[in-house]
Amino acid sequence: MKSASYFAFILLISVFTLQSSCGTQGKADRNQRTSLFDEGWRFIKDNPTGAENPAFDDSQWRTVDLPHDWSIEDLPDQKEDSVVGPFSRSAVGSLGTGFTVGGTAWYRKSFTIDKADRKKVAYLQFDGIYMNSDVWVNGKHVGNHPHGYTSFWYDITSYLNPAGQPNVVAVQVKNEGRNSRWYSGSGIYRRTWLTLVNPTHIGMWGVYVTTPDVSEKSADIDITTTLTNKYEADAPVTLQVQIIDPSGKSVGSTHNKITLAPGSSSNFTQRISFENPSLWSTENPNLYLAELSVFVNNKTIDKLKTTFGIRSVRFDAVNGFTLNGKSMELKGGCFHHDNGPLGSVAIDRAEERKIELLKNAGFNAIRCSHNPPSPYLLDVCDRMGMLVIDELYDMWEKPKIASIDQMSNNQGKSKVAADDYSKFFKQSWQKDVQDFVVRDRNHPSIIMWSIGNEIPEAADTSGLRIASNLSKEVRKFDPTRAITEAHVDFMSILTGKSGWDKQASHMALLDIAGYNYSYMSYEQDHVKYPDRIIYGSETFPPRSLEDWQMNEKLSHVIGNFKWTAMDYMGESGFGYARLMPEDTKAGKEMGMAAFMVFMNPDSWPIYNAFLGDLDLIGNPKPPSYFQHVVWGNKKVSMFVHRPIPEGMQELTSMWGFPDELKCWNWEGHEGEKMQVHVYTRSKLVKLEVNGKVLGEQVVDDTKSITATFEVPYQPGTLTARCFDNGVETASETIRTVGKPAVIKLTADRSTIKANRNDLSYIMVEVTDAEGNIIPYADDTMINFEISGNGKIAGVGNGNPVDLTSMQQPRKKTWQGRCLAIVQPKGKAGKIVLTAKSDGLTEATVEIVTLKD
Repeated sequence: MKSASYFAFILLISVFTLQSSCGTQGKADRNQRTSLFDEGWRFIKDNPTGAENPAFDDSQWRTVDLPHDWSIEDLPDQKEDSVVGPFSRSAVGSLGTGFTVGGTAWYRKSFTIDKADRKKVAYLQFDGIYMNSDVWVNGKHVGNHPHGYTSFWYDITSYLNPAGQPNVVAVQVKNEGRNSRWYSGSGIYRRTWLTLVNPTHIGMWGVYVTTPDVSEKSADIDITTTLTNKYEADAPVTLQVQIIDPSGKSVGSTHNKITLAPGSSSNFTQRISFENPSLWSTENPNLYLAELSVFVNNKTIDKLKTTFGIRSVRFDAVNGFTLNGKSMELKGGCFHHDNGPLGSVAIDRAEERKIELLKNAGFNAIRCSHNPPSPYLLDVCDRMGMLVIDELYDMWEKPKIASIDQMSNNQGKSKVAADDYSKFFKQSWQKDVQDFVVRDRNHPSIIMWSIGNEIPEAADTSGLRIASNLSKEVRKFDPTRAITEAHVDFMSILTGKSGWDKQASHMALLDIAGYNYSYMSYEQDHVKYPDRIIYGSETFPPRSLEDWQMNEKLSHVIGNFKWTAMDYMGESGFGYARLMPEDTKAGKEMGMAAFMVFMNPDSWPIYNAFLGDLDLIGNPKPPSYFQHVVWGNKKVSMFVHRPIPEGMQELTSMWGFPDELKCWNWEGHEGEKMQVHVYTRSKLVKLEVNGKVLGEQVVDDTKSITATFEVPYQPGTLTARCFDNGVETASETIRTVGKPAVIKLTADRSTIKANRNDLSYIMVEVTDAEGNIIPYADDTMINFEISGNGKIAGVGNGNPVDLTSMQQPRKKTWQGRCLAIVQPKGKAGKIVLTAKSDGLTEATVEIVTLKD
């Protein structure tokens, strides 16, 4: 392999929607050979003997529709101090999984194949099951799939009863022991599909689109199609492909006659060239459509439509990252897969809204930490122009949880660490890689494959062996993209001595090196390894300025990815500021002693990591405002620190911001000095209270963008004014607001599709009589009533210590807000949501649902 400075990719990438989903809220994919298999499953959170048998009596089980996550559901036997909502203080995952509960459960579904389809081949596909699932059809074991995030499918044709007779599929899901460092959810939490095709057909995930040459003037498209012949005789077929541009115009077609051997699957490549392609980019995510048809004796026996995008991607240590020849920095964010109050349920609209929020928050790239996302989320990234690092593993052969136990001196629990994925890696990694790459390799949004995150054995010989094997296997299925991995220096954490150079041979196997929390090494490592391309695969939010300065300064550094873009459940409280007595040994600075405070497994009642730029329901937090100033998207942002009680000190982690908010209502603290932070790149800041200047500070944005003031509180207005060369460049004012008086409801969309893969997110705000939000309203209980053809799918707020139910029709506000998520029941009409609270004027919002 050439050195990284010569390493460059120029590629055409496609989007294969058949293998993932059908488009927003569709009931069946546009190719009409695949249908959703989500409705009418039976479920039990138990492990009964014989549940795989068709005759097993499941009449007392619950009926659920997929996607489904049992870990977000309220637990039985609620106790105020130990079992609240879906949270249990005794959960085996403790703070890692946010005190939620896994276990073993079963799903069963009856279905019948129409007699008209009696000669067809049947494939059953699961987009994601967490985890270690076993599938039976009509009592016969079809397969086991341990990975909790990769999609997979089975050919179930030989297991089916004759057409017209009922069949039973049974799925056992085992989320046992300490197997995850974050909230994973449990169950069949993504969508499920049934594909029926003729014996001669295009294979599952059987289209791969690349380009040997693409520019603004022309594009050569290679479409490689896997054709399968289940017949016992040769099958002469014609394979036709037509390309449709974003405007709906045909720009090229081709066809070839092929003879398929009996019982075979073979790949066939066809080329289509055309001029003046509309390139895919983050600003203009143009998508093309490839229409594939298979004919026998001029009769269509299979059809498939696939969207794809055309773009060139290049990485090198001299010019950094370029997209379509234009240099750009990756403004990235890491995130876990949960959807807040919905748990891990991957409803289409939830996935779509997540990317909308991140795009609006200024991110142009995401890192899927530390597992492949849902197929639909990648479809959304393709449509919205969000760049993606697609990641496969958080661990290889060595248990990750054992490493965490070592760091936190939590040796007592390391005996169950083998429950994590290291238990399955050796026998599953090759299938994992194939499932991972072949499913996703046609998405234009994906620019890198990541083979791991903070791998414990990265610096030893086993890590070198595994990284080599994984890299080769990924390139076997897609040689067009860069391979990366996120590295961290465990030695410095454990011993205080750097072990970074011990990973050099490992990094040399990669095309691009991900550095977690190590911007200090970017320059010195470039001297040692001048061909190495680097990005910050995880960065500390409070160090956003320093990280971004390195991106701007160094051409071999192509961007960074904040940990994290959005709050998630699990790793409880790692970013949450704590109050401790002033004489606490940990002190205010974040050393190892302080780090152990945040690693305490009994962090109850904190369930949320609280590391995100956005909170759990999508509202921006101080790190987001800070980041916008760093990027230059915003001139100024101001926050007031919540008063710290006498005798106490605030402890923040390496990821955490202080407990500050946009609030100038501090009743009972009149005359007391309040700490005010003003974030700006302007050279001078003046702070006013009620129009009177109480202080000014010079800001040197090469060192810091924070101006800190101590000003006495008095009701009225707090204003920060920013100046450059004597000219006012920006200002922000925070006002004392009135008493809570009114509930305000705002739906993100008031007209939605009538099926259950659409949602309306309704933000609830408590305001004063003039409509100003009450930022200190942290415990106002909002009660919801709903009527019409819909239900409340979830409720939530941004409070990391609110353990109450996310499924009951009530929720407390936090900083004046909470959220209700409304889901249609499948019929067109109207849904009316009413929000009430004692002493406040109630509010109502109407949602119109339209038939597909």
